[in-house]
Amino acid sequence: MATNQALLSGGQLVVAALRAHRVEMAFSVAGESYLEVLDALYDAHDIHLVTCRQEGGAAFMAEAYGKLTGKPGVLLVTRGPGACNASIGIHTAFQDSTPMVVLVGQVARHQIDREAFQEVDFRKMFAPLAKWVAQIDMAERVPELINQAFQIAVSGRPGPVVLALPEDMLRDRCAAPVVGPYRAVRAHAGAADLVELRRTAGNAGRRQRLER
Repeated sequence: MATNQALLSGGQLVVAALRAHRVEMAFSVAGESYLEVLDALYDAHDIHLVTCRQEGGAAFMAEAYGKLTGKPGVLLVTRGPGACNASIGIHTAFQDSTPMVVLVGQVARHQIDREAFQEVDFRKMFAPLAKWVAQIDMAERVPELINQAFQIAVSGRPGPVVLALPEDMLRDRCAAPVVGPYRAVRAHAGAADLVELRRTAGNAGRRQRLER
């Protein structure tokens, strides 16, 4: 379902996208780098936000939620130490094939590559720990990339996806269509594979009968 939205901030679009994907629960440690998202979540009464003491605990809660429900565990953490603390739970989700969507606050776009306070290149940091990593640099692309994140997290071999959210992008206002809910895409055997499977199964059956 796609719906046209009025002018919303990037943070409001993040929450609108989470609602479109029927997120009911998320886990977080609050941080100033994504205050716009937290403000929008305050008004989203259908999403239960669990505030944790430390990002490692929040990450493991989101990972456990994904394991128990089969739906992506949603994790929100701030940049730098917040993302580092969460990395163990994200890596666990990757190795255990647990669906997870991780939203990480990031420095403002004009500060990137200037060694700003707690700046980390999350594409490089999470590349070996997650299924996919991206950064949303334009507010109008928030629904598109969050939709892609959910699709990747649940399709094929499930796993964690990380999206970095520059703090100034979350304050930009725009109109963008919000798409959801996600639909998992499962890998399946092609026609040639099924022919080979029937041949192999037939040969095995013949061998069993001969052995008797």
